[in-house]
Parts: sequence; C-alpha cells; structure tokens
Amino acid sequence: MIKIYRALCGLWLAASLAAPTAAEEAHTLRIATEGAFPPFNYMEGDEPAGFEVDLAKALCAAAKAKCVFVLREWDDMIKGLLRREYDAVMASMAITKKRKARIAFSIPYYRVPAAFIARKDADIYTVTPEALDGKRVGAVADSEHARFLEARYPAAELRTYGKLEEANLDLLAERIDLVLADRLALTKFLDGQEGRNCCRLVANAPFDPVFYHPGVAVGLRKDEPSLKALFDRAIEAVIADGTHDRIRAKYFSFDIKH
Repeated sequence: MIKIYRALCGLWLAASLAAPTAAEEAHTLRIATEGAFPPFNYMEGDEPAGFEVDLAKALCAAAKAKCVFVLREWDDMIKGLLRREYDAVMASMAITKKRKARIAFSIPYYRVPAAFIARKDADIYTVTPEALDGKRVGAVADSEHARFLEARYPAAELRTYGKLEEANLDLLAERIDLVLADRLALTKFLDGQEGRNCCRLVANAPFDPVFYHPGVAVGLRKDEPSLKALFDRAIEAVIADGTHDRIRAKYFSFDIKH
C-alpha cells in the first residue's frame, strides 16, 4: 500500500509540474488592439507596435502576467470583448457615456490635452478667459473645443472652421490670434516648416470634464471587477515608477498621463 501511495503521489506531482494551474492560466491576458492608429498602435511587419503595445507589455509585467495580442478591426472591438474572444482592449478607446453603458473601463492611461497656439510675435502668454478677452480664437466647428470656448471664454471672439488646417492657415495669415485644438494635431503643425517658422505653443487648455472625456482606458467586461482592479494597480505602478514616462518619450514630446 505504501508503494502504491508513493507511486500515486509521484504521478500527481509530475502532472502538477507539467500542467499550468488555473491561477497561471488566469495570468495570460489576451489584449485586443487595432494596429492601424500610429503612433498609438500599428504594425511592424507581422507584429503590433506603438505606444499602447509597449505600455500593455509594461502593464502585464507589473501584473506578473503574460500578454497575448489579438488584432481586431475597430468596429468589432467591443463586440469581440463581450463575446469573450479576448480579455481587454487597448486601442485608444476613450471613456464615453455610451461605451460605459456596455463595458467597464480601467483608470485612464493617457489623455491628449487640448492646447492653444499663437504666432511667435503675439503678446499672449497665458490662456485665462481674462487674458483672451477680445482675442480671435479659431477652432473646428461643432467640436468639443468650439463648445468649450463658447462656454468658458465668452469674451473671446470664436471663429469656426471646417478643418483644423484652415484655422492654422488663418493663424499664419494673422486673421486670428490663436487656435485651440488637440495638442497632438497642433504639435504636427508646429513641427512642420510653416508652423515651426511662425507659431508656438502658448499653453494647454484647462481640463474641463463637461466638454472633454476623462481619457483613454483599458476596455473590460463589467462582470470582471478583479481584472479592472489588476489593470488599475498596474497603471498606477507604471506611472509611479516612471515607466509610463519612459515609454511615452519614445512617441510624444509632451506629457499624456491622465
């Protein structure tokens, strides 16, 4: 009987070492991304790359989990999550009221701020409502930026445009004094020859949750609060230890933390 018992113990030990435990399997995280939104996510050959992919790997390392990336078209991203084809979405999915009705979100892992730019020779250095009293400010029509200006800068003269490029051209031509837009889009303009020669960043716009979403976060299913807690802790950890800033610096010249 002792020999049989020892043999059975040996078989059990061998099987337990060879097969992953349920806990180990739970630490393989299938993360969906689009691979078509550079520099946040894109493809390098057959492999996904970009800010969000690098950040996802850092989050998995912080959570002591293994990342497996799943490529999915944007229109099917939430449907695939709800069908349990993957565990999480990291594809520049902003937190919105409509999406929150269907899925859960982690805390934000990035938010691109709105920003004001002006000509280099303009005597404009602050962006308080008082400082912009009477200034002509351009923004894309029907955008959150235009609505923000209309509500928070009533003494400024709002000029709206069909495209951001049109507002930038009017700034170049001195027909307006400032432009308000997404800082990433404005940075591309300022890095170009025309923008570099004429214009400068004045400041980020004050964050206003009435007009701007709180940021981009990991999309998750509502019935998995433990997974949300895992991602929240991992995001806080990579921000606290500087990993987020190191990854961000590869792709962006300005801070995008939430």
